[in-house]
Formats: sequence, C-alpha cells, structure tokens
Amino acid sequence: MRLKVLLPTQQLINEEVTKVVARAENGSFGLLPRHIDFVAALAPGLLYFETPSGAEQFLAVDRGILVKQGPDVQVSTRNAVRGPDLGLVKQAVVEQFQKLDTQEKFARSALAKLEADFVRRFISMGSDHPD
Repeated sequence: MRLKVLLPTQQLINEEVTKVVARAENGSFGLLPRHIDFVAALAPGLLYFETPSGAEQFLAVDRGILVKQGPDVQVSTRNAVRGPDLGLVKQAVVEQFQKLDTQEKFARSALAKLEADFVRRFISMGSDHPD
C-alpha cells in the first residue's frame, strides 16, 4: 500500500507501507493491502504504520479524514507529528502545542486590543455629535 499524509502546507508522508492502524470516533481500525476500500473520520490520536522492513512508525494526528482506495491510503489532517517511537512523538506534540498556545494567546491579545480601540472610537464618535 502507499500511504500519503497531507497537511495544509506540505505532504508529510508518501511511502510504501504494509499495515496502517488509525483511530476513528468509534474506535481503532487496521488496514492491510487487500482491505476493501474504506473512508473514516479520524479522531485526534495516534496513527501507526509498518514499513516493508517491519519497522513501526508513529504519527500523532489531529482530526482528519482517511481514504483507502485500491492500493492507496490517503490521510488529510491539519496537524501531524511523526516519530520512530512514542516518546519522541509525545515530546514533539507537547512542544508543538505549547507553540500553538503561545501564538493563540498573542492573537487573542491583539484581537482584544482591536476591540477596545473600536469601542473607544465608537464612543468618541458619539460624543462629537450633540443631541
């Protein structure tokens, strides 16, 4: 099977695999090369796959869609972190979430300043017009 993992800005994975295990909202499932065509909405969690050499690779994924059609398995997700073992994947996910949290706090602060400026200008416009 050929596994492709697509993010909004890049193709993270495009390689041959012998097995894929992922998690949907109703539980985990596995795909082997002769599995029927399949579509699933992925839940946030781990996806792992096995390479032809037998090595397991792990991928932490955000919500996404998995489509198996013929020999191709395509996953589309907003965020994913790949690693050869769970410890490294966990560490990378924690770092990425901390970075996203910092960016989100900055964006919320900027939005709050814009809203406050808008309110001040709106109030000052109202005081410029006598009744």
